Amino acid sequence: MPSPRTSRIRSRLAVLPRALLALASTAGRRRPESRPARILVAHHLLLGDTLMLTPLLAKLRELFPQAEVMMTVSPPIAPLYSGRPYGVRVASYDPRDPAGHAALLAESGYDLAIVPGDNRYSWLAAASGARWIVAFGGDRPAYKSWPVDELRPYPDIPMAWGDAVATLVDGDEPLPYDPREWSPPIAAAYERPGAPYAVLHVGASTPLKLWAPERWRELAARIAALGLGIVWSGGSGERHIVQSIDAQGRHASYAGLLDLPQMWHLIAGARLLVCPDTGIAHLGRLVDTPTVALFGPGSATLGGKGRFWRDSPYVALIEEPFPCRNQHVLFKREIGWVQRCGRSTRECSHGKCMDALEAANVYREAVALLDAGHGSRA
Repeated sequence: MPSPRTSRIRSRLAVLPRALLALASTAGRRRPESRPARILVAHHLLLGDTLMLTPLLAKLRELFPQAEVMMTVSPPIAPLYSGRPYGVRVASYDPRDPAGHAALLAESGYDLAIVPGDNRYSWLAAASGARWIVAFGGDRPAYKSWPVDELRPYPDIPMAWGDAVATLVDGDEPLPYDPREWSPPIAAAYERPGAPYAVLHVGASTPLKLWAPERWRELAARIAALGLGIVWSGGSGERHIVQSIDAQGRHASYAGLLDLPQMWHLIAGARLLVCPDTGIAHLGRLVDTPTVALFGPGSATLGGKGRFWRDSPYVALIEEPFPCRNQHVLFKREIGWVQRCGRSTRECSHGKCMDALEAANVYREAVALLDAGHGSRA
């Protein structure tokens, strides 16, 4: 079996000649289409960033109701889009999989392509026959943006990232999120917890976003006293985190047992979700479950409600200001108003910004959501 590096090189070699040929054959004749009939959203983002593209999808559907919209999505995430929210069709895409490239390129010919994250995917858009490519400027190195026809600046005022991405298309902002726009995905059967319950998702994309075990134990005890069952959750390889919190197994754990469609249904059935700033927090917002997201190194502005999610029962809890949340880089772009920390564990051994979040404050926010009637589902 070829190594991931070999597969990635093969895929790039399949894309590059085709992209160069497409760009050369349309040189001097590339123009934006006022009413595009086929639109491609090209990226390879993680779960949270992918779900934050929803305002863009909503805006495209409102502006171009008859257009075919295709979006590349990482294979584990693709099943979440099986109901075609906003009429969007997804292509399961992994840059290391030549077969995925071939399947996507077989559907070439787009009037418009939008590249919301890493501009290297502008080459994929060009190879897919996109006649006009739009992306944010400032990506590094510069060659990643060579196929882009229109480089737009990031907005100069603070906003949620999903709202910012929607500015890559001209027009009024989309209507606020309506959960009815997103049909639940089909999920394999599993033993679900008895209602009512709260999901405490303890995993995160980096150790610097993990909350201390004693804080989770305190929060679980407080929430259980409200009459809610406690359900632990975590991703693949995160069972040890639950073990460090609940060594006696007092509460049910689904850590490492569920795929994303199953997680959807687990969270959708919950009265409450508490988790670090990670993709699961955005999934909670998508299914309209009251969610308290714990922000440490990340930006509560970028990952918060913003305009599109303004009606969602979602709280971005953060300790501000925090002295080392002082970096201004987002997708390798310098953006003055961004305040976040992208340091690795080599640079920062422990997330003191997560320690600043007290269990009592998290509990208070959770109770406020429940008292507002957001957690009254059966």
